[in-house]
Amino acid sequence: MLQRETSNQGVVIYYSPLLRARGIAHAFSTRIGGVSKPPFDSLNLGNPNGYELQDRKENIEANYNLLMQAAGCGEHKLVRVHQVHGNCVAQVKQAQGFIFDTQADGLVTDDPMACLSVRVADCVPVLLASGDGRWVGAVHAGWRGVVAGVVPAAVEKLSLSADICSSKVVAAIGPSIGLSAFEVGDEVAKAFGEAFGEQAPVSREGHQKAHVDLRAGIELQLIRAGVPAGRIDTTDRCTYRDEAEFFSHRRENGITGRMAAIIAPASG
Repeated sequence: MLQRETSNQGVVIYYSPLLRARGIAHAFSTRIGGVSKPPFDSLNLGNPNGYELQDRKENIEANYNLLMQAAGCGEHKLVRVHQVHGNCVAQVKQAQGFIFDTQADGLVTDDPMACLSVRVADCVPVLLASGDGRWVGAVHAGWRGVVAGVVPAAVEKLSLSADICSSKVVAAIGPSIGLSAFEVGDEVAKAFGEAFGEQAPVSREGHQKAHVDLRAGIELQLIRAGVPAGRIDTTDRCTYRDEAEFFSHRRENGITGRMAAIIAPASG
C-alpha cells in the first residue's frame, strides 16, 4: 500500500514501499506544497486544455522542481511526452526534456539521469521497475488506455528492454478517481466487458448507471501480464473524493490543476 510523506519544504507525496526498498527515486504527487494560486492551488503540474484560465508556466516549473527534490531526483532531467489516451509506450534512450512530437502514454528508460513523468487529474498513474531498479517505467492510464492495454504494453516493453521476465517487474498504482465516483455510460461499460470478460471491473450495485474501478482493472491486467500480486503496490486514495489532497478534472468540470507520477532508475 502506498504511503504518505511530507518533505522538508512541505511537499506532500505518496510513495511505494516496494519501489523505495529497491532504491528507486519516485513519487506520486498531491496538490499540496506548491506555489500556484487558486484554482490551481498549490502543487500544480499542468494546465487544462481548451480553457482560458491557465496557471503561469513559471509556477508549473517551480512546482516540478519541488516535486523532484521531494522525490530525491532533483539532479535528474525531467522527461515527458504528449499523452493521447492510447497504448503506445516509448523507450527513452537519453533524457531530452519534453518530447512533444512523441505521442505516447507510457515511457521506459535505463538512463540514470532521466526522470520519467506522466500527468493526471483523475486518470491512473502507474510506475514500473525491474527488480534491480535499473529499468523504470511510467504510465498514464485513463479508461481508454486501460481498455487499450497500455499497462500490459508497458510491462512487455520494460521486460523486453531489461531482458527479464514479467515476474521480476515491480509495479505501483497511484491515486486516481475511485469506483464510487467514476460513473460511466453503457458504451464504456461495454468496452470494459469486452476487454476483461467476466472479471470486468464494472459495478452497478447501488447505482442507476455503471461504475468502473480503474485501479482494480489495472491490478488485474498486471497480474495477467505476469506481475505477481506481491510485487504490486496500490492505494485507496480517490482524486474525486479527497479534494484536500488532489485535483480532479471531473469534480471541477475541467478547470483544475494536474498531478504527476515521476520515477528515475536506481543509481547503484
